[in-house]
This record gives sequence, C-alpha cells and structure tokens, in this order.
Amino acid sequence: MEILAFGVQSDEKPLIEKAFAGKHDVRCLDVFLTEDTAPIAAGYEIISTSVNADLGASVLQTLAKGGTQMIAQRSTGFNNIDLEVAERLALRVARVSSYSPYSVAEFAWTLAMAVNRRIVRAVSRTRDFDFRLDGLLGRDMHGRTAGVLGTGRIGEAFARIAHGYGMNLLGWDVVENPACTALGMTYVDKERLFAEADVISLHVPLMPATQHIVGKDALAAMKDDAVLVNSSRGGLIDTTALVAELRAGRFTGVGLDVYEAEAGLFYVDKSLEGIDDDTLARLVTFPNVIVTSHQAYYTAEAVSQIVETTVQNVMDHLAGRTGPNVLVPRPAA
Repeated sequence: MEILAFGVQSDEKPLIEKAFAGKHDVRCLDVFLTEDTAPIAAGYEIISTSVNADLGASVLQTLAKGGTQMIAQRSTGFNNIDLEVAERLALRVARVSSYSPYSVAEFAWTLAMAVNRRIVRAVSRTRDFDFRLDGLLGRDMHGRTAGVLGTGRIGEAFARIAHGYGMNLLGWDVVENPACTALGMTYVDKERLFAEADVISLHVPLMPATQHIVGKDALAAMKDDAVLVNSSRGGLIDTTALVAELRAGRFTGVGLDVYEAEAGLFYVDKSLEGIDDDTLARLVTFPNVIVTSHQAYYTAEAVSQIVETTVQNVMDHLAGRTGPNVLVPRPAA
C-alpha cells in the first residue's frame, strides 16, 4: 500500500521514508492539504497531514469521496480537524499524543532569552560592524518569577529550566502537576500569574475555553517589562490586542513561534510576494518581538518520535486496532 503524506519538510522526508521502509510505500508532498490540494488524495486509503493542514468539513468530504479511510496527523494538536464531520464520514483520525517535551520547552526559553538579551538586534548590528551596546541592556533571570500557563509535560520541562535559572515559579492549570509542585511552583489563578510573572510562557492546548486566553484584560494586567512567549498555538493570544499593547511601548519582549492566522503563511516562502496580513506585518516590525514559523518542535529527536508514532498509527489502523492516539475510531461494524 502507498501512503500519501502532505506538508512534508525537506528535513522530514528522509525520516518518513526510512520509518515506512519495508512496511509500506510513502509518497511525500511538500504541498499542504487544503481545499485545492485535497483531490490529490483520491485513491489513497491512508493520508498523513501536518499541523497546518485544513481538515475542515469541505476537505474531509473531498477525502471521503476519494476513498480515504484514515488520516494520520503528524502533530499533537488537532484544533484544525472537524472531528464531528470526520466521524460522520467514517474517517478514522489519529494524532501524535506526545513527543519530546524538551524540544518545545527549550525553544520557548530560547525565545525568552533572545528578546531579553536583544540577541537578534545585536547580531544585526555586528554584521554591519556596529559594536555599540546602546539599547542592548537585558536583565538577569535569577530571582525573577516565571509564570507557566499549562503544566503538562512541556510546561514541566519549561519550569525545570526556569528552576535552573533560580527563578520563582507560578503555575496555572486545571490539574496540578506534582513534579512542578516539587520544584517549588505555587499554583495560582490566571489573574495573579499575569500580574506577578516576569516571564510568561504558554503551554496549554487550543480549545474554545482557551481561545484568546491572553486577551486585552490579561495583557493589560501584565507588567510593562514582562516577557511573553507562545510556543503552543497562535489562537491563545488575541494578536490585535497584543499589537495595541506593543504600540503603547509595553513589554520587554514577546517571542512568538505561533500565530493565530498562520495557516497558509507558515512553512511557505512569501519573501518575493509579501503578505496581505496587516496584523502580522505590523507585529514583525517591533524591535522587541521575535516571530518564528512554528518550529519549536523541530528537532531530530522530536520529529523522529512524531514519524515513528505516525507509522504505528497507520499499522494499528491496518490491523484493526484502536491505539492510544486515535481521535476518531473505526466505525462500529
């Protein structure tokens, strides 16, 4: 059987081909799954998709009509999938429940330190042989407070790094993590976390309850010199409200690896044609903001685990098994 994989990055392709070798053939495409590209899947029982795939009702209907029975998404998040429609169309859906939490946590801290110590501005200057220190003053993290919104595996890894810096820890989650409590983390309500933390990092999934969890009120409550980092999902932050605060001169720095309207932009070269997203265009002009293209997970270890889990999900489907990563199971006989 041949598996069709959408949105495969060049670094990812050899890992996918190696993982499927001796099991099934795999056709890797660098194009993302959208309404325009969905007809390519006609005749493929199993497809694999990336995190930015469009798996809304229209695309799912096209897939089902073309004979697709199973979708193996190569990500943990699944807010891009209409699961109710998938179930109605008898499309089995699986995801990658977990992979290296260190990949994302370490990248989140890289963003935090990059904006705190003005690394991008410094590098830009030195490339022009400008070695002044004006405007590059950062702050010690030791003794300051890190606020972790979401203390699962990734949030815990982030907290451990913060603990290594000698920071005080505040956490918020629906369920407390004993490992974080053992580090000295104090669980508080969101309002206190926003108001007291010097560094705020988001590690919660995107769902209706967390959509714009960092909105106008939350941003207003934060310290003027806070560092805000989002390496989870773009929709957690009301970007329009964030831009307004940045225009007012607030925040030491903001590090964003995700953006709420990133679909169709991230993972694509827009350098020659530009973009028509005025909010993102404004966001990247602020000197205290770093935007990266949803790459926090992108380490050899994490991608290898994602690919291996995806292969296992495919094998489970073909064997009629319902594995732990299934979001929409095989229809009852």
